[in-house]
Amino acid sequence: MGVLERVAPRRKKAAAVNSVEANRLLRGDCIAHMASLPDACIDMIFADPPYNLQLGGDLNRPDGSHVDAVTDDWDKFDSFGAYDRFTKSWLKEARRILKPNGTIWVIGSYHNIFRVGTALQDEGFWILNDIIWRKANPMPNFRGTRFTNAHETLIWASQGEDSKYTFNYKAMKTLNDELQMRSDWVLPICGGQERLKKGGHKVHPTQKPEALLYRVMLACTKPGDIVLDPFFGTGTTGAVARRLGRQWIGIERQEDYIEAALERIEAALPLDESALSIMQSPRQQPKVAFGTLVETGYIAPGAVLTDIKRRWRATVRADGSLTMGAEGASIHKMGATLQGAPSCNGWTFWHYEATDGLKPIDALRQTYILATEP
Repeated sequence: MGVLERVAPRRKKAAAVNSVEANRLLRGDCIAHMASLPDACIDMIFADPPYNLQLGGDLNRPDGSHVDAVTDDWDKFDSFGAYDRFTKSWLKEARRILKPNGTIWVIGSYHNIFRVGTALQDEGFWILNDIIWRKANPMPNFRGTRFTNAHETLIWASQGEDSKYTFNYKAMKTLNDELQMRSDWVLPICGGQERLKKGGHKVHPTQKPEALLYRVMLACTKPGDIVLDPFFGTGTTGAVARRLGRQWIGIERQEDYIEAALERIEAALPLDESALSIMQSPRQQPKVAFGTLVETGYIAPGAVLTDIKRRWRATVRADGSLTMGAEGASIHKMGATLQGAPSCNGWTFWHYEATDGLKPIDALRQTYILATEP
């Protein structure tokens, strides 16, 4: 007897990428505004939809003081079915407006994230990671009836299994003290001066910390990319996008949130261009052959290269190969042969004599790349 498999719907032929006006806030219903945007115009979506918390009654601390929790109408749905229909509607538009190689992030709690995850897969998205945001300073469980809710879940998904999405792996590793970034992130909840307040009360009950959006955008966008937030709230996405040199579009229907968001984004200070440069993984760097450095004069035929310990000396030939006696090979093969190794990165193995000592020939390659960038 055969095994039945549930197959995600095939993605239609990719639409042409379209342009759209960015750096603006759209007032009103998110589904209606998303429906008005052209196909394939957004590079990344960050969605912080209503959690449908299903809270019953007021929540008080042991001392009797009131907890400022989510009690707004925008978080209330008549049933799980109503919430599912809402989720399916906005995700359908999200898939249409996202570029073929764009990605979507959705954040939620145990109240809604599993339903949203199912809807994402039903709509045809391909889940890349689920990220656990572990809150360094979570709100306690005042009633003492459950474990403290100390985390939220982010789902990161692409348009399909074969999507060539952006992932700045090296930047994430550098951000994490040269350790591979894991899928559990320890970050504090929004507080202090970052927490927007009016009349002594929070402007928004679930304002997300800028550090969370900073990491998300740094991970999977490039400067100039357009980031859409259909549940804009007080504008964390817009403020961080402005800082990182990304473009943004926000959708929000609550006027008090809109006012706070626009003031906040206006006050956000963009990083200067040099600070926006991030570490690239080798596969992201422009491909440059060693011979290109020879033919463009960055290193001359006849120049002598050595390893860092000066054990071996090789001469550069006009075609970009190296020679030692009668033997000739590429910078990589020559280095591997000398070390008896299966492979070698010639860019870091071979060094040239500079005025301030030995330097790897990769320094010449980086100089060439900078000089020839458009």
